[in-house]
Amino acid sequence: MNMQGTSRVAALAAAAVLALSGVAGCAKEDTGGTTDTGVALVKSGVLTTCTHLPYAPFQSKDAAGKVVGFDVALVDLVAAKLKVTQEIVDTPFEGIKSGSDLNAGKCDLAAAGMTITEERKKVLDFSDPYFDATQALAVLTGKEVKTLEELAGKRLGVQGGTTGEEYINAQVKEKKLDIEVVSYRDLAALQQALATNQVVAAVNDLPVWNEYIKANPGKVVVATGFDTGEQYGFAVKKGNAALLKAVNEALAGARSDGTYDKIYKSWIGEKPVG
Repeated sequence: MNMQGTSRVAALAAAAVLALSGVAGCAKEDTGGTTDTGVALVKSGVLTTCTHLPYAPFQSKDAAGKVVGFDVALVDLVAAKLKVTQEIVDTPFEGIKSGSDLNAGKCDLAAAGMTITEERKKVLDFSDPYFDATQALAVLTGKEVKTLEELAGKRLGVQGGTTGEEYINAQVKEKKLDIEVVSYRDLAALQQALATNQVVAAVNDLPVWNEYIKANPGKVVVATGFDTGEQYGFAVKKGNAALLKAVNEALAGARSDGTYDKIYKSWIGEKPVG
């Protein structure tokens, strides 16, 4: 090959490198952004929410596969306040309650029907409470159970990593009850275990059982409730004061203008008086 040919090949190679560089330059990673109100987000133009599905009526997929629910509707108000849209990430509850998902930048906010506890406050910053929760004991229709003592020698199901599990384990230990507590990875597995008689009773939050009963009439009943004084809160990464302020302002605004009551009625039912 003569020198002219060599120069031409070199020029073509250089052009190819430049072209490839240009393509790579277009595929920039979204490193987040800041809203007009000064709230930093992990993804520009989006409020990314971590949750754990399914947990109806707080969050679950509708017939079209869209994630909907009480929590979703409330967080939409926060997104609207920030002038962004909400995007939901389904992730195991353990990563949510431990704060690891928020710390890793997987999401900006955690909304998973999560009870505010002193232990969780060590790794998360919680919003003002947005829901008063009560634990409930569900059994198959026709089985009468009113107390934990009646479950002696039997299997009781709980959802792993929840305050319901903690409450039952504490009660069993304190009262020295002969109950086999079986922990399930998520709500769907727990409900399936009850429906198929793998356990004789199951504990979870009252609204969750009410929603299940509506979807499966005649199969399950709530036998009794346990008023544990629990309240749900949304959570942000420790120290994210700007986003926490926006969340609390959105919740306060919704309570004052009646929006909260409308969302509550739509997803939970009639709001308790008092």
